[in-house]
Amino acid sequence: MNKVFQFFNRSKKIPKNPELFTLAHIVEPVIVDSTSDLVVAQPITFETMHKAKEFANGKVNVELLAIQFHDEVQIPLPASFIRTRNLTRSIIDIHTFRKLKKLALIKDILDALYETTSADYMIYTNVDIALMPSFYSALDRIIRMGYDAFVINRRTISDSFSSIEQIPQMYAEIGQSHKGYDCFVFKRELYPKFKLGDICIGTAWIGRALLANMVAYSERFKEFRDLHLTFHIGDPCTWRNEEFSDYFQANLDEFQRLFQLIESEHGKFKPKLRSYLLDTGEKRIIPKFK
Repeated sequence: MNKVFQFFNRSKKIPKNPELFTLAHIVEPVIVDSTSDLVVAQPITFETMHKAKEFANGKVNVELLAIQFHDEVQIPLPASFIRTRNLTRSIIDIHTFRKLKKLALIKDILDALYETTSADYMIYTNVDIALMPSFYSALDRIIRMGYDAFVINRRTISDSFSSIEQIPQMYAEIGQSHKGYDCFVFKRELYPKFKLGDICIGTAWIGRALLANMVAYSERFKEFRDLHLTFHIGDPCTWRNEEFSDYFQANLDEFQRLFQLIESEHGKFKPKLRSYLLDTGEKRIIPKFK
């Protein structure tokens, strides 16, 4: 492949070891109604991030960050989290939809992360993705293997869990592998090259948009499909509901535009890889990324 802003930190400052990599991980907590699966998932995500940071202490420097919309009540977080500047716009400020759903733009989230930290590597995960304790320690090992960008596909566990007290049992359940993209890790210096346009989170094609940028602008990329490092409780796929299909279409249209932009700068992807990045079907041919 071809080749500041101030923030409020509620946690006690721990001196960083300059010999260790620093990983900065951002999520977007969201205000939801009582029917959303995020009512259960979000607190578990925050707690497992905190536990994984503690587990990695002395092995890798970890910064946990959260971003929310400016007009929302701040969701309680563990003391180890840093709050970035607020989001001031969403996809409904850009397009018209049948039913309003305030979905953040991935570029706005990652811009805030890039501005807030000087970490060596940036991490974005969906807010319903929980972490195994060894998550950040494992990322450190992967980075030291020479990868400057990679994706870790989650495992899906039973939807019977409902509280942070059950986290030990969640860790113990192996679950099933999932082919979707919801955990992205990349070297900080790659980010200014990314072309993310008006891609929003919370619907389809967000993962493929990040994937295309990471493949195009990294030196060594890999998609890890079978690591037991992240998990998701159940698999409701509420974003697939027909009432929100226009969000799906808006992201697809924007992804196709960005894909052409990336290829005009980077050059055409090889046919097999191009097919994988663009395919909308269930039976994609998975290439060996080089």
